[in-house]
Amino acid sequence: MSAEPAKQQPRREVVTGVPRAGRKPPGHAPARSEISEQTPIGGVYVRSLMRSQLRAALAALGTLALLVGTLPLLFALPTEVLGFLPSPLPFVWVALGVVVYPVMWGVARWYVRRAERNERDFAGLVEGR
Repeated sequence: MSAEPAKQQPRREVVTGVPRAGRKPPGHAPARSEISEQTPIGGVYVRSLMRSQLRAALAALGTLALLVGTLPLLFALPTEVLGFLPSPLPFVWVALGVVVYPVMWGVARWYVRRAERNERDFAGLVEGR
């Protein structure tokens, strides 16, 4: 045997962390709790949703107001231009049936899709997606 002590291997240790199920995710409180607890941040979330919904509603209302507001001018057009038209009634029905209702349907469809998208974006923000 030699006089030198035998070299020992360093002892290995297994280091484990806290179990993942018991660990809370780092970061801020979820937006859902901010809204339900009516904190100032939750108020900002709700106001942003209300602003986006109001913006869409005002755009749809403005479009429809322009459309309906110009109808009297449109109805006076045949008698002013042609002059001899006995009754503008057929023109009124054509203008309402062919021009106004499809445009109103399109504006309504746009508004509903926009409102649903705003709500979907808000839900994604609240749920953290």
